[in-house]
Amino acid sequence: MLPPMTLAAAPVWHYWIGVAIALPTVGLVLATIVGYVVKVVGPKYAGRNR
Repeated sequence: MLPPMTLAAAPVWHYWIGVAIALPTVGLVLATIVGYVVKVVGPKYAGRNR
């Protein structure tokens, strides 16, 4: 077993996992908002544009 300080001094290589999780999450939230506006709010005001 390695001493605890050896593990604490190990280089951090897994920070990219946060980016790989955060970017799709932000994209999903934006897609949900855009989909709501297009499908729910859009038809409410469709008569004014035509």
